[in-house]
Amino acid sequence: MEVVIQQDPDKVCKYAAQVVAEQLSRKPASVLGLAAGSSQLGLYRELIRMHKEDGLDFSKVNTFNLDEYAGLPPEHPCSYHTVMSRNFFDYINIPRANIHIPDGMSDDIPAECQRYEAAMRELGGIDLEMLGVGADGHIGFNEPSSSLGSRTRLKMLTEKTRYDNSRFFASFDEVPRHVITMGVGTIMDSRMVMLIAFGKQKADVVSKLIEGPVTAMVPASVIQFHPRAKVIIDEAAAQKLKLKQYYKWAFEQKPKWQGL
Repeated sequence: MEVVIQQDPDKVCKYAAQVVAEQLSRKPASVLGLAAGSSQLGLYRELIRMHKEDGLDFSKVNTFNLDEYAGLPPEHPCSYHTVMSRNFFDYINIPRANIHIPDGMSDDIPAECQRYEAAMRELGGIDLEMLGVGADGHIGFNEPSSSLGSRTRLKMLTEKTRYDNSRFFASFDEVPRHVITMGVGTIMDSRMVMLIAFGKQKADVVSKLIEGPVTAMVPASVIQFHPRAKVIIDEAAAQKLKLKQYYKWAFEQKPKWQGL
């Protein structure tokens, strides 16, 4: 795992966007795994800027979102279909046919989950998976105690996650209780994982996922096992890391030939 500590959230998002751009320069037809959490919005804004000002090309890219609320129609303002269009897809040149998001309105959710997994396999798997992390350590909607080998499936949200997400809804009662989410095992199949986090409120979980034991109670900690994982955080989120100075030193001494 590579830990990259940047000064503030803006620099975190800009560095992460450069990682995405480097991936697309190597493989224009990359398959990207996307998250819809609030930590990703700055990253998407920077990617939009790079598309408009620097010509970053998404015309051959396929995307797979981590999750979607079960029971929310795509046109609902809080569905991830809408959130992703409003904050990213509407501003880049990605073909709509190349955008993949779970169907939360499916009449057969187990079949929808199998279809989603098959669609990823048919495109050769995810090249770069972009992640945020919940305060309790969840990635995607894989709540604490999720199987570390899980695949795309229906998952029930904790009340804490529902409360955290209620700020996007008119009321707490409107937040769905169930979601379709990529499993932890599905995420770990990605060729590269990039997790971003910032703010002092994430300092505890960042220290656990980077330096704590790998445990289903902190699902994000599983990326310690990934052969190519990158965690990009700001100074506030890094404040509880025991090896913070080492991570900084290692990044400063990184050979140029390794790239980002």
